[in-house]
Amino acid sequence: MIEVADIFRSFADRYLAAHGATMPPSHRRAIADICACRTAALGGSVWRCSHCRHEVFSYHSCKNRSCCKCHSNQTETWLSRRKAEMLPCHYFHVTVTVPEELRSLLRANQRDGYAMLMKAAAEAIIDIARDTRFVGGTVGVLAVLHTWTQQLLYHPHVHCLVTGGGASADGRHWHPARKSFLAPAMALAKLVRGKLKALLANKRPDLKIQDMVWTKSWVVKITRWGEGEDAVLRYLARYVFRIAITNTRIIDFDHQAISFRWKHRASSRWRICRVGGLEFMRRFLQHVLPKRLHKVRYFGLWHHSYRPTANKVRLLLKLESTHSQPQLIDHPPATTDGVRVADRSAARPCPRCGQAFLTFSYELSPTRAQGP
Repeated sequence: MIEVADIFRSFADRYLAAHGATMPPSHRRAIADICACRTAALGGSVWRCSHCRHEVFSYHSCKNRSCCKCHSNQTETWLSRRKAEMLPCHYFHVTVTVPEELRSLLRANQRDGYAMLMKAAAEAIIDIARDTRFVGGTVGVLAVLHTWTQQLLYHPHVHCLVTGGGASADGRHWHPARKSFLAPAMALAKLVRGKLKALLANKRPDLKIQDMVWTKSWVVKITRWGEGEDAVLRYLARYVFRIAITNTRIIDFDHQAISFRWKHRASSRWRICRVGGLEFMRRFLQHVLPKRLHKVRYFGLWHHSYRPTANKVRLLLKLESTHSQPQLIDHPPATTDGVRVADRSAARPCPRCGQAFLTFSYELSPTRAQGP
């Protein structure tokens, strides 16, 4: 399989020579980490088969949030933590997209611009949901920032997971939303636009923005998503840890240009995009976020200041669900020879003989020290 790391290793020197003087530190770090990920540069461990003595080298991951090969363990950890916070209700998926005229400004002011965009989108959802014509309570909003299209073009937008209902001010009552309707999309789009305009005027009055940005229609899509808590989380995890492109979409690499698949939304068909190596790196790196910029943020019932209210509502909804649904008994996993099946399946069999499991042998020191 062709990997993004292979492309970076082939074109990194030329890209750094052309753009290194003006490159943000986050881009330089992403290049170094992706090139070194799961190689001897970061060290690792050696595992040995107890039967044939075959050794398997397991190198460390870079853990860079823009790397294609990391995040599987991080995803599972995040899912387990969020599962305890989920409310037993249906959910809505809201996507907020900014107009083209505003994209260059956001790209030039990423730290402030992205934060205000996410805040404006979430606060607009919370405010419109408090209207008694729609929900009449405070909803929970989990906002995730994305900046790309299928062709790696710059397209900033926010994905929001919204609870299908809201809590009263005292947390004693739950106001469910309608099954397939949260709020009117056009009204929400106008509210997002107004809130972002106010935030920019208050915090960044130095920015010059075209007047037409505040008069044209913005794109907001609201989709019901209510197939169970686990399904909702798995669906959202794809957005939380998704990066601009995965290795599976790259189909050809000839050291001059790269071909990758992208899905045309209107026809729902896969097409091929071919770009030069330096252009591919440019498109990929423009979606690397500045250091310590949080791409996932929590608002409303999921904000830490609302935790007491959220706990009351969660208990209220669970009590209601237990009266309407039968309880299922959770049986412990079966054991074989005193060892849990789950633990046994986690062990790696020897890839050579297949007759024994690999056991840890020794650590490999990194040949390149990672910076802070």
